[in-house]
Amino acid sequence: MNCWVCPLWAKWNDRAMNEKLQNEDRYTVPGLARGLQLLMQFNRDERVLSGAELSRRMGLPRASVFRMLFTLEQSGFLERCPDGVSYKLGLAVLRLGFELLASMELTEVGRPVIEALRDRSGFSAHLVVRDARDVVFITKAAGSNAMFHSIQVGARLPAHATVLGRILLSDLDMKDLAALYPEKVLPVYTPKTPTNLLDLKALIDQDRDKGYGVSMGGYETGISTIAAPVFNEQGRVTAAISISVPSQRIEDEALMPLVELVREAATQLTERLSHSPQRGAWPAKSKEKKIA
Repeated sequence: MNCWVCPLWAKWNDRAMNEKLQNEDRYTVPGLARGLQLLMQFNRDERVLSGAELSRRMGLPRASVFRMLFTLEQSGFLERCPDGVSYKLGLAVLRLGFELLASMELTEVGRPVIEALRDRSGFSAHLVVRDARDVVFITKAAGSNAMFHSIQVGARLPAHATVLGRILLSDLDMKDLAALYPEKVLPVYTPKTPTNLLDLKALIDQDRDKGYGVSMGGYETGISTIAAPVFNEQGRVTAAISISVPSQRIEDEALMPLVELVREAATQLTERLSHSPQRGAWPAKSKEKKIA
């Protein structure tokens, strides 16, 4: 390139770059960008954050952050915690993630497993994960009984009040449980709901010792649930597989064959996810101090 052209080219290139940046700025919505940035502050390790902490992290005035929090709360992307000053992600975030959820390895690999479980057992089968204090249904295989067709993907149940939740909470020690459930009295849904952490931990440990959990009318009258854990590569519980039986009680002679079907399905999915036939059971439990 001729030397007399170089300054002209440089000048034109600078002008083009400035115009590009101006166009990008023109189409950027600062408030939306800050709102998305605020939502990204929440993660699996920091599920609850206060407005003051968000203001500090984002380097924004508290008034601006509180306006964003109010807007996101009104639209369902955030929920205010019982303490009145902290927030956690809301259901609207989950709804946005459903399309991504459908493409996850867990649902892709899990769907044929629970469909086979449905076919072998004759009952509706489900694959669930835990989101903080909730059980979330991510895949289902509806059985012939229309009673269970109403359980939709994305439906939530309280973890502490269900056998599914107890399975999903089984990796947590008392310290973790106390952080997740700081209240002294747990919400009660039925007479069988554990009302405190010690009772909840006792039920969790019973299921863990057996390698599966059974609830007969424990959360919903007339429905029995059998559940077993699914483990990831690190040997942590990443999901649970279950079947729902339209009966208040499963007779003893029918229970264990169904339990074995559920456990086999959970082991199969564990091996597919972890690519290891050695997975499929909890590691040996270490002794821990109980929290009164």
